[in-house]
Amino acid sequence: MSYPQVLTIAGSDSGGGAGIQADLKVMQMRKVFGMSIITAITAQNTLGVRAIRYLDKEIICEQFAAIFDDFAPKSAKIGMLGNAEIIKIVAENLKKYNPPNLVLDPVMVAKGGAKLLKDEAIELLKSEILPLSSIITPNIPEAEVLTGISIKNAEILPEVAEKLRALGAKNIIIKGGHLEGENSRDYVFLSNGDSFYLDSPRFNTPHTHGTGCSFSACLAAELAKGKDLRKAIELTKQFISLSIKTPLGIGKGKGPINYWAGNSEI
Repeated sequence: MSYPQVLTIAGSDSGGGAGIQADLKVMQMRKVFGMSIITAITAQNTLGVRAIRYLDKEIICEQFAAIFDDFAPKSAKIGMLGNAEIIKIVAENLKKYNPPNLVLDPVMVAKGGAKLLKDEAIELLKSEILPLSSIITPNIPEAEVLTGISIKNAEILPEVAEKLRALGAKNIIIKGGHLEGENSRDYVFLSNGDSFYLDSPRFNTPHTHGTGCSFSACLAAELAKGKDLRKAIELTKQFISLSIKTPLGIGKGKGPINYWAGNSEI
């Protein structure tokens, strides 16, 4: 049996609940072979981010070369990039190696509030990385930063998606977990013109650390396995909902989601 190979380009989370560590856990659970290119190292736990160190250009480029000299990723996801220099380096390498099914999770702020993308890098992310991506998966705060639109309810999400399309986004899923309401409502716009909402129950738990990383990693895994985009999105939504529904209760703060639960029913 051959297993699809999937690449994650992101930062490291020493607490194991987000970033590279979460991505690889999700990929393992979804039965793909995960590989990583690390852009930054964070010292963090469920209580927050204590320190960040960004990797230099040479080692990032060497990681890209090592991966693509030997492996053939069927998809890739981008998470934390951190600063303008890393965005430029990653964009150059993406253009050079051209991985298929590129999923962009525009990571900007950690669950505990720490900024994971410097302000001066945001415009570069929009101009250099976003147009290269097959699909982008911003949450509400990230979509607000990318578009400049204040989002108070799910009814405005089609307008937000149109603005993202104008920036070069092809396929879009805006995750609505930050909005109020009985259900968590996401909005999806596909390049073929299809659009729809995805609803799931809202669970009363603070343990949602790694949700965004895990969503994009699961989506990349399903695309690598050959799922069509709509089916991959629907499976990913189920996976994340189940992972949040039964938290692990690890740590003293905002704990990680439960990947085992998310894999048990789908």
